[in-house]
Amino acid sequence: MSYLKQSSLSPVWWRRTTIAVLIMTLLLATGCRQRNRTAERLAEDSAAAQEIESNLTFNNITLEQANEQGQTLWNVRADQAIYSQDQQIAQVTNPDGELFQDGKPIFRIQASQGEVRENGETIMLRGQVVATDIKTGAVLRGDELDWNPAQGLLIIRGNLRGSHPQFQMSANEGRVLTRDRRMELSGQVVGLASNPTVRLQGERLTWNMDAETAVSDRPLRIDRLQGSQILDTATGERAEFNLKTKIATLTQNAFLNLADPPVQVSGNSLIWNLTARTVNANQPLTVVHRQQQVTLTANQGQIDLQKRIMYLTQNVRAEGQRNQSQLRSDRLTWNIPTQDFLAEGNVDYRQNNPLVTSRGPRATGKLQNQTIVLSGGRITTQIVP
Repeated sequence: MSYLKQSSLSPVWWRRTTIAVLIMTLLLATGCRQRNRTAERLAEDSAAAQEIESNLTFNNITLEQANEQGQTLWNVRADQAIYSQDQQIAQVTNPDGELFQDGKPIFRIQASQGEVRENGETIMLRGQVVATDIKTGAVLRGDELDWNPAQGLLIIRGNLRGSHPQFQMSANEGRVLTRDRRMELSGQVVGLASNPTVRLQGERLTWNMDAETAVSDRPLRIDRLQGSQILDTATGERAEFNLKTKIATLTQNAFLNLADPPVQVSGNSLIWNLTARTVNANQPLTVVHRQQQVTLTANQGQIDLQKRIMYLTQNVRAEGQRNQSQLRSDRLTWNIPTQDFLAEGNVDYRQNNPLVTSRGPRATGKLQNQTIVLSGGRITTQIVP
């Protein structure tokens, strides 16, 4: 049920009283004037009475809507409200109020104009819309807002911008499912997180407001920034970014392009911890060192970006493109700046010039310089002049 808070007079009583006063005034005026008043003037007076009846105008008013259990769904304070004849639509000026769920306020709202439809079942705001999430303090701004309390659905569209202590974002539209505490962003989505500065870009992104995670089931790009400069870039067909831990999980054709060390990492599952500066892969991965022209592959691996060391395990393979050398092992520790390595377990080393094949349990050296030392047990070497 929708309520008006302005005076003790109900809208129906006010309308009937107004009409009665108007009719009485018309009758008195008619008795005082000449009886030869034209039919055209009488028609004008009748039209004026109908216009007053068809639109009810209230100033400095509070509108409320409650459900069948008496729980408040929303309340709006407005400078003015104009009701249609059937009282199914109310146009409000400078609305300012709260949206409720289960009788508790969940959003504070403001706008330039508003409209209440269908006996209060839907409320729409237009122009300079501001919606503030009471629980987290997140502020959403846009051109339009629709609130459907029955569905627990809040829609903000048109130049949507949001601010949160952990996250800034923009999009064409946002759909907030208030019970799930989830916001679905669509259309030119850009998100910005801080400490470190990370930018997310895509066409669709779901912001879990309480868990503070951003999830995308569409291609997403994640950039680590220093000012306006892009340092590292990651992409994936599916991705999740934890705003608290600053961990990005990329799946399906995941790709990570790092500036320092200058390597490219690809695979179907990459976990990039921007705070700890690590990259983990629990599925097959490929690492390419652009400057040294070395390619490494393995079933699993970890990269410590601070120490600039890679730890690869299971079916490890390293290839040097310059001298066509190859190294295979069960485990490999690779120092990225120096190119020194430690290979362990079923080591198999091969080079083309001169043609050399060596096998053993352990090996150290530099692949690019073809300086390899095998140790740890039985070693076999074959050299073809």
